[in-house]
Amino acid sequence: MQLTDKVVVVTGGANGIGRALCLRFAAEGTRGVVVADVDPEGARQVAGRIGGLAIPTDVRQEADVVRLVDKATAAFGPIDLFCSNAGIAGEPGGVNVANDAWQRIWDVNVMAHVYAARAVLPQMLARGQGYLLQTASAAGLLTQIGAAPYSVTKHAAVAFAEWLAITYGDRGIKVSCLCPQGVNTNMLLHETGGIGDMLRQEAIEPQAVADSVIAGLAEEHFLILPHPRVTEYFRRKATDYERWLGGMRRLKHKWGLTD
Repeated sequence: MQLTDKVVVVTGGANGIGRALCLRFAAEGTRGVVVADVDPEGARQVAGRIGGLAIPTDVRQEADVVRLVDKATAAFGPIDLFCSNAGIAGEPGGVNVANDAWQRIWDVNVMAHVYAARAVLPQMLARGQGYLLQTASAAGLLTQIGAAPYSVTKHAAVAFAEWLAITYGDRGIKVSCLCPQGVNTNMLLHETGGIGDMLRQEAIEPQAVADSVIAGLAEEHFLILPHPRVTEYFRRKATDYERWLGGMRRLKHKWGLTD
């Protein structure tokens, strides 16, 4: 996919990876970029830099996502690329994490993708073309030691993207799943303890993630992996699951991570 003259929507567009995507998409010559975020002022600032449109959106609310699609379409025309990018880290821990915390991260990291596809697919299918870019995480291919809610929801996000690609790929719908590892964003900045220290060792800038996205969209790759090592880790997991599990347990002990 080439971005020239395309209409793009980015959720979570006010900060981090989302902001970098909005700026890079605009630089690629898009016809319109819609910056959607739960932070209205942040969205307005990004939209102001690129001549885009800011739409306050809480992706946990399906009505907000439907309204986002309707307003974006009214402003620029049919949506060519919908980037379901918003996500949260949630709470560390596993079985001890409270139900309401599990539900909140599920709503943001999984159901937001479902709401986006439900809202935008009808117009894409009617035209016989469209592109869905869903931001998951390397944790969705591997795991997130010490943070079961994040790991589980990112696995689910990858699975939903796979399902969309299989189900609608023969009807003109392209799907890519973005799975970065450590990225220098507010999310990583506020990640304390061993997992944060580990991810910061090889963290990259949001702009580098945006570069990978442009390259991945151009080749229409399903998996977009800004960190090359993730490819090798994923391959090791697939070819020797038991060895990979043992290695992850050793990594857990090395960084002093608990359940």
